[in-house]
Amino acid sequence: MAVEPSQDRSRARFPRSVFRAGDEPDVRFSLANERTFLAWTRTSLALLAGGVALEVLGLELQAGFRLAASLLLIVAGTVLPLLAWLEWAGTERAMRQGRPLPHPPLGIALAAVVVAAGVLVALG
Repeated sequence: MAVEPSQDRSRARFPRSVFRAGDEPDVRFSLANERTFLAWTRTSLALLAGGVALEVLGLELQAGFRLAASLLLIVAGTVLPLLAWLEWAGTERAMRQGRPLPHPPLGIALAAVVVAAGVLVALG
């Protein structure tokens, strides 16, 4: 039995749990979803750089507050790509299955982290 080319491609693509679901969406939507994932990845790099810079520069802040803000930014920058990957997969799967897109919670979480880091720096 011959395998259709579209079925063969879906088996080779990673992650299979996403690409085996449903039908292939319009490529513009998939590319927009990928650009969003890459934007979150760039944001995570900025958070990592900010956390490292805050600690390395040794600003005239109380050490405990500076360290807490630095760690908050570094942890957020480390966890954000994983959450972005999960959000990308959920959105791609929803598009492929013709379901409504899931609510993206990353923006609110990122805002909370940045506000918390800002408050820690201000208190320091």
